[in-house]
Amino acid sequence: MAETDNSVAKVSNEKLSATRKKYEEEAKKRLSRDSSSKYLPLTDAEESRIRSLGDDPWVDHGKLNQRPSPIKENSTYRFFILGAGFGGLQFAVRLIESKLATADEIRILDSAGGFGGTWYWNRYPGLHCDIESYIYLPLLEETGYVPTQKYATGAEVRGQAERIAAKWNLTDSTQFRSEVKRVEWDESSKLWNIAFTENRGPSSSPVERRFRSQYVYLAAGGLTQPQVPRIPGLSSFSGNLFHTARWDYQVSGGSQDDQTLTGLSDKRVAVIGTAATAIGVIPEIAKYAKKLYVIQRTPANVKPRNQRITDPQEFKTSVANTNGWQRERQLNWNRFITNSAKPGEQNLVADGWTTMPAYSALLGSPSHGIVDPSPENLEKHVSAFHELDLPTMEAVRARVEKLVEDPKTSAKLKPWYPSWCKRPTFSDTYLQTFNKPNVELIDTDGQGPSQITERGIVVGGKEYELDVIVFSTGYQLSTTRAVSPSAKSKITVVGRNGQSLDEKWLANGVTTLHGYLTSDFPNLFFTGTSQATATGNNVFMLGFIAHHIAFIISEAHAKLGSQSRPIIEATKAGEEAHTKEILRRAPFFSTLAGCTPSYFNGHGDAAAIRSEEQRLKRARGSIWSEGARSYLDYLEQWRNKGTLDGLRITPADGLQIRSNL
Repeated sequence: MAETDNSVAKVSNEKLSATRKKYEEEAKKRLSRDSSSKYLPLTDAEESRIRSLGDDPWVDHGKLNQRPSPIKENSTYRFFILGAGFGGLQFAVRLIESKLATADEIRILDSAGGFGGTWYWNRYPGLHCDIESYIYLPLLEETGYVPTQKYATGAEVRGQAERIAAKWNLTDSTQFRSEVKRVEWDESSKLWNIAFTENRGPSSSPVERRFRSQYVYLAAGGLTQPQVPRIPGLSSFSGNLFHTARWDYQVSGGSQDDQTLTGLSDKRVAVIGTAATAIGVIPEIAKYAKKLYVIQRTPANVKPRNQRITDPQEFKTSVANTNGWQRERQLNWNRFITNSAKPGEQNLVADGWTTMPAYSALLGSPSHGIVDPSPENLEKHVSAFHELDLPTMEAVRARVEKLVEDPKTSAKLKPWYPSWCKRPTFSDTYLQTFNKPNVELIDTDGQGPSQITERGIVVGGKEYELDVIVFSTGYQLSTTRAVSPSAKSKITVVGRNGQSLDEKWLANGVTTLHGYLTSDFPNLFFTGTSQATATGNNVFMLGFIAHHIAFIISEAHAKLGSQSRPIIEATKAGEEAHTKEILRRAPFFSTLAGCTPSYFNGHGDAAAIRSEEQRLKRARGSIWSEGARSYLDYLEQWRNKGTLDGLRITPADGLQIRSNL
């Protein structure tokens, strides 16, 4: 029996070793060629044709121009929120529900023409949320809304944003079509000065405005700046070009409500990119296009979606059956994806996310404790995750082989990387699409297209003639600025002593208290994962950030009483103590070294870092390695202590009331 066990273990070890070698070989194909500099944000393009791909196709300028501006020149407001997506909306709701502010005391500003954040911009065919809508759509209990499907369509998700804005009377408090240029602290008034530009449409000149605010909350998400690869000849193409984040239904035909893409029926179409967006788009295009070429650098990890319609009675009895059901369901889902579910715990969501325990290598897990950083232990740590992950990815590759009929195409669609290296995708139709006679996979072996010509696209020395090119190539995530909260929206934030937030981050690395505020930037708060946590469900994360920041502001007002308005700031000692806790946990993420380039690792930029100083700076931006539930406990313990350690609270007239650490 022992010999049999040893033989099985040997075979398993040989298979694991061979798989890891294959992963390494595939990653090297792109690590040597890929970096964030290979991409061009649409807003940075010199050619007007490429730059215009980022224009808002959904905005109703006429309707918005008839509205009185919510922001009056040189006025002062209590709360300014940058971002009208679910981050900004949840914070506004939290302020209102906790009696910190009325809707009239809040101003929200967004570059979009409506609510929803990324769900405002993205309206491409096949768009669905890839996280269960019962845990993704926020404030379901409060609004009473029941999602129509387990995985909501993009239009339905955007509808929930609009529903929240209407219920809490935030529509008249929101300034759309506006770009913040500068947010600067004024020490004399103890207020933030905000400068922004409002775009009033092609028939009107932009309007420059300024106002002031007591508090600033930066809630703009990371998926805000669409990018395209820097392919030679990009603007020479004579056909139609567009990015999935700005879908052109005038070219494709149909609309988000009626996705009948008859405009493509006589067209040769190429989709560049095979990440989550493309997984939704490609099957829809394939229904109508004369010819569809899928341009692939790295195969997607595709798991079944298993979509189903919501049964209202079942939802009431099995899902929304107790107060606080949504938060508990979110936490239950998070425990399963961080490999920390309790023995015998029911898997409430039971989706593809909850059946890949090694994905916790990206999100953190309490099951591993704080990892010893010795080289020998790190290798054991990495090996253990690869062993945990192997059955998951073997099943993913076996599913490709089962569903794709052509063996050569099937082989090229198999993902050779661990589950934690790229965001998984979910579809019941994507892989089967490659069995259609009008669909052809163009695998670039990790290199991408080499040229775009007037007639089409060149891959591997061969030109493919096209009528339409669709870029499904994601968003800008520059590793030099991405960790700075101001970088997400390309704004300048200047705190005390004239130092910008970018300058502070570049000089010192990420420096925060709890990931959501930083010294020398009073009354400024922000969202993010650096020095905080990632949950896999961004909307859930944005909800508890809003709760934590609202608590801090409430406590500051309570400590101060009626003496003056509070000035809240992290202390340097407090943020360094928090950073120390993050750095202790950073070795856990050694599993990410050598990953195939993706937005998780700045498209491979991390692999190019050689300086020990730069490595340490990067490590300061790590997330809490023991998972979201552990981090929530950490924040809750801090709140329950009641001493506000790491904060300095001062009345605007200068008398210090509270300073700890």
